[in-house]
Amino acid sequence: MYPAENSKHAAETVNEFCAAVRIGRSLFYKEVKRGRIKILKAGSRKTLVPISEREAYLQRLAEGASR
Repeated sequence: MYPAENSKHAAETVNEFCAAVRIGRSLFYKEVKRGRIKILKAGSRKTLVPISEREAYLQRLAEGASR
């Protein structure tokens, strides 16, 4: 399960982010490549997403849908 907004964690894993916004990993990485999702790298293999990015991404989607 993904962490709650009031969690003490500053970032979540790719799987947690995808579950929270209900997208697949393929779409996640396409959105990263397009610059629509900002990520953090922890070492050479671990990809993390700031918790604040979840709400920002959903807001950008909502703004795009209302146009």
